[in-house]
Amino acid sequence: MAKPVVITSDSTCDLPPELQERYHIRIIPLTIQLGEESFLDGAGFSIEDIYARYHADGTLPKTAAPGIQQFTDFFSAILSEGCEIVHLDISSELSGSFNNACIAASELEGVYPVDSRALCNSVGLLAIEGAECAERGMCAHEIAEHLQSLTGKVDTSFVLDTLEFMWKGGRCSGVTALGANLLRLKPALEMRDGKLSVYRKYRGSITSVYKQYLRERLASAEIRPRHVFLCDSGEVPEETLRELGGLVSEAVPDAVLHYTKSGCTITSHCGPKTFGIMFIRK
Repeated sequence: MAKPVVITSDSTCDLPPELQERYHIRIIPLTIQLGEESFLDGAGFSIEDIYARYHADGTLPKTAAPGIQQFTDFFSAILSEGCEIVHLDISSELSGSFNNACIAASELEGVYPVDSRALCNSVGLLAIEGAECAERGMCAHEIAEHLQSLTGKVDTSFVLDTLEFMWKGGRCSGVTALGANLLRLKPALEMRDGKLSVYRKYRGSITSVYKQYLRERLASAEIRPRHVFLCDSGEVPEETLRELGGLVSEAVPDAVLHYTKSGCTITSHCGPKTFGIMFIRK
């Protein structure tokens, strides 16, 4: 008889507590390092804290993947319950989290790591998919193979209001950031082969850019009418978010729409007023 399957993820999936609870998804947090202080992603430190600290003294946090021993302890506790594990991580091109998970899993039986090739709620999309498969009675290795086959269909993109945080975090050059600010450009990024790439640059007010970006993204892909995430990094008005959600509902009437906030790991690189849509293509 197949063992029960638990879906796990690192904290970059940015799933809110109610979805973690509904789908019984367990989270291993990354570490947020701010000067001499350390926090667990999702506990004791918020994106508002990031902005407050940055505006106060220009300090941005650094992030660290869970270590091998952390993964070993995390997995072992779940295995001791008589379960098997399908584990998801942020793209291996962006973090060492997946590699550490694989090393830990290689010393244990019943752990199946999957490289999401994605980030943020796109990892969460795969986690929910895995949980729904587990509810239908699929075994761990079947779920892992299924999720691996979906990684190329997960659509991850977002538009930034500023490149300041990416520049400060070493993700783009100061010249690029300065040029974008001077020209009032709003870059749109997407995941390609596990890496982030700029695919478009918009101009105009950030609210008008959100709408243009979203309409184009909705028109460019056939969306599977399941879970669709609208994620922002704070400071986007609630009224604007609901208006954007209305555009999604018109285009994909059967979508289960989730409004979420990016966690500290993602926010520390993208900055405020970042907005993205994430879904799985047919």
